This record gives sequence, C-alpha cells and structure tokens, in this order.
Amino acid sequence: MYSDLQESADTPASTTWPNLSLSESSAGCLVRRLLNRLNKKVAEGPEIALICISKPLRFMPTNRFLPRDKAAELLQVIHTSEISTEYDRDRHRLTILDGAGMAQAQFRLPIPVPYAEAGTGIAEAGQVHYVMLLIQAGNCAMGYFENGRCLNHKVFRSYMVRKKQGKSQIKYLKTKGKSRAGSRVRLGETAEFFENINSRLQEYFQQHRIDRIAISCSKTLLPYLYTSAVPTPFDKRDQRLFKIPKHIHTPIYEVLLDANRFLQRGELIPLTEAGFEAVPVLRDFLQHHADDSMTEEAEDTADALVDEVYITDDWEEDEMSADELYFEEDEEDDDIIEWD
Repeated sequence: MYSDLQESADTPASTTWPNLSLSESSAGCLVRRLLNRLNKKVAEGPEIALICISKPLRFMPTNRFLPRDKAAELLQVIHTSEISTEYDRDRHRLTILDGAGMAQAQFRLPIPVPYAEAGTGIAEAGQVHYVMLLIQAGNCAMGYFENGRCLNHKVFRSYMVRKKQGKSQIKYLKTKGKSRAGSRVRLGETAEFFENINSRLQEYFQQHRIDRIAISCSKTLLPYLYTSAVPTPFDKRDQRLFKIPKHIHTPIYEVLLDANRFLQRGELIPLTEAGFEAVPVLRDFLQHHADDSMTEEAEDTADALVDEVYITDDWEEDEMSADELYFEEDEEDDDIIEWD
C-alpha cells in the first residue's frame, strides 16, 4: 500500500482532491508534504496512514504579489472599471466585491502607493514618507523611509526577559506578581527601552513629514510604548498607523529591510475558491501580466537593494554576555497589533 502511494506521488498532474484546483508544481509539493507525514504515521499502522491522507483538503488560497508599478497600474484599472470596493485604512487594502456584493478578493497596496479614499480613488502623486517600528520584548528595529528607501535606522536591545524561563518581566508580573531584585533591574531596563524608542521617534517626527507609521508590536507591550516617560509622537488612534500584515522575527536590521521589501509589493489575496476568476477585471489583468510579472518583481527587488541609502548608527547594546541574552519565543506568535 505504501509503495503504491509513493509511486502515485511521481505523477502530480493526475492528482486531484475535492474542491481544490492545483497546478502540477503545487500538487507535487503538496504530495511530498503528505508523504513526509505518512513516513511518520506509517509505523502506527496502515489504517492510521489511510485516515491521514484521506481527509478532504480545505480551500488553500494562493496569494499573488505584484511589483509597485504593477500594483499602481492595477489600482488605476480598478478605479476606471465598475468594480465595487471597500478601503480599509488600517491595513491599507481594498476588498473587491463581485456583482452580487460578495467579497471575492483583497488587494493590499504597497505602502509607497497612497489611496485617496475621499477623492477619486487613484494613487496620489508625490513621495510617501514613513517610519517603520518593529518591537518585541527586549528588541526593537526602527527606521525612516522616503518612497521605499531607508534613510536612517536604529536598533535597540534591552535585558527584559527572565533567565531560563523565556518570559518577559512584564508577562511574569501579570501571572506571578512581584519578584526580587532581578525584576527591578528588568523593569528599569524596560522603561529605558521604550524611552529610547520614543526619543528616536520624536527626532523623526520633528525632522521629517511622516505620512504613514508601519508598526508591528505585541499588544502586551503597546501600553508601555504609549505611557513611556518620553511621549510617543502619535496616539493609538492615529490614522497614519498601519499594521504590518506579516510575521516578524526578532527585530534586527536585516529583518527591518525584509519587512520593508515586503511592504513595497502589492498583494492580491483570494477569499473564495472562485477568487480572481470571479472578478473579470482581475482575471484579465493577471493573465495579461502572467509572463512578465515574476521577472519584473525580481528586477524591482534587485533595484531596490541597489538604490537603498543607509545612514547607520551604532547598536544600542548593553555589555552582556551571550548567556544573559534571552529572547521570548512566545512573543513571536503575537506580533500583530490588536487595538480596541
């Protein structure tokens, strides 16, 4: 039985599942993943293995990424067509509706492409200036960007995580109450950590016009950002705030650049099985640019790396040994902002 399944995996084009349409490459990748699971389950018995692979697969959307120029072009096409859309300012994306008013897809705009909600719906002219702020317990990477180019950045580190437990002092106080001298040190480091962040933000806002604020921060840490002794130059209701829709690893300089490259691209997200096919304008646009989209996206990314200009600062690090640096893995699953 197992050998028969392994032989069928070599022909992904003939592989079909209920309510799921896959290309040959996608089907082959999925079959390989199923076989990897089967390798782990086969020791438990053939019945368990059959149950594992016979479960019907749910709808698995395939997002399409667009270079900035193609995303702006699609925005123009959507505006000139009769498509109904709804704009979400917090996430900087359009929800695209079909003729019956059902949401079929979402279109996340690149951060340098603004959307005039109260006007014509066309991308406005001019450059977009924005700051990006990535915060996790004891780690922060932030930068100032003009039209997608990083002109200044800063990285902060602080001793905020309890030794051997992988839990920040803030979370520990919520569950266990007060602790000893070590907790006072960590809480002091926490206060200084957010004061440093807000001080740099104040500099950015005083020296530059800021159109957008891209941020990724745990909801546990947000109150400490807004109640710091050094005030934040914006409040949590600021209309310029943009929640980064991406999992962020421990914030360092390279992660900051990676998040910026992600925000430079547009993203089409199907919401139903019909997805893009249910909206003729999207279907025709994607078919028309099917051959050159990937090439232009690669070239766009390469050009962005070449053109970036960086004014760097030294790292804000305390003199700590490797044994004293502990990062909170729990925090990584909670890095998207949720406000009331």
